[in-house]
Amino acid sequence: MIQLHDKKFEAYISEKELDFAVQNVAKQIEDDFCDEVPVFVGVLNGSFMFFADLLKNYTKPCEVSFVKLASYEGMESTNKVKQLIGLNQDLTGRSVIVVEDIVDTGNTVEELKNLFKAQGVKHFKIATLFFKPEAYTKDIKLDYVAIRIPNKFIVGYGLDYDGLGRNLKQVYQLANTHKKMINIVLFGKPGAGKGTQAEFLKEKYNLVHLSTGDIFRFNMKNDTDLGKLAKSYIDQGDLVPDEVTIKMLQDEVEKNPEANGFLFDGFPRTIPQADALDAFLKSKDWNVTATIALDADDEVLVQRLLERGKTSGRADDQDVEKIRNRYQEYNEKTAPLIEYYTAQSKFHAVNGIGSIAEITERLSSVIDTL
Repeated sequence: MIQLHDKKFEAYISEKELDFAVQNVAKQIEDDFCDEVPVFVGVLNGSFMFFADLLKNYTKPCEVSFVKLASYEGMESTNKVKQLIGLNQDLTGRSVIVVEDIVDTGNTVEELKNLFKAQGVKHFKIATLFFKPEAYTKDIKLDYVAIRIPNKFIVGYGLDYDGLGRNLKQVYQLANTHKKMINIVLFGKPGAGKGTQAEFLKEKYNLVHLSTGDIFRFNMKNDTDLGKLAKSYIDQGDLVPDEVTIKMLQDEVEKNPEANGFLFDGFPRTIPQADALDAFLKSKDWNVTATIALDADDEVLVQRLLERGKTSGRADDQDVEKIRNRYQEYNEKTAPLIEYYTAQSKFHAVNGIGSIAEITERLSSVIDTL
């Protein structure tokens, strides 16, 4: 265990593993460029260790140059790339291999590709020590990847945390990467008070509340790429595909890398969505801790929604037939999920009738035993 600034890190990838991965990349590049002299371009500062060891293992003639770009501040990608130091040699007609320390969103790769296209190079190749497939947003091929990793923050072997850690011989991850997370899926029929309880639970257990309804509205209101895509389906009267919903949810999770846990509200709604959520959480060494359903008699909830409809202005809160249809749809879609999570011993039903405080206490008694 080591400490850098205010964070503790634990060993993640050993020197031996790094050495083997670097040798493998060097061999691949040698095989591809055995008949010519390529120009290796190191992206500073992060790639300096990888770059040096890669060149030590590359036994054929080559040239070396450097470029410096910035796309990180602290532990977060700024999603903006600024060229700090450009190339000063003529690369027209040359084969260029750009050496990166890590590729996540792909913004730096895209900037470099544009830079070298303007240079008139013959071949443009990317070699990266680390690649985060979950975070990658570009269609640009990565030609040489030493190690694929989950979308976690790492330091060492050239990578830093606010200036510290670049000189470490092995790679470390945040010590809380494997901490026990509390990830709750909250079920509840319309009118069961799910939204109200979610507000209490997120405060009490310091969870990040992820409401799919809120996420959809945010993306469409802010005209994000995913929002535009979702709107294109909605405008045609089609259901938004699961992969779009999942991607929106993943983006929100990635915005909170140090969360104690998440409260999933309105997702999953189907077995495929539950499978996708499990797979995504597993890729981060997490899982769904429990699913909790607020149970309530339909007739009680109908009256509750009719009362709410007097002030909410929502048409579907003022029509008994529409309310019953919503409950029928909920029952049909939720029943398979109850079986799904019961089979994993993760399903808990809580009486949703009573005062807000009483229901919060019932929910808390379940969560406290997890």
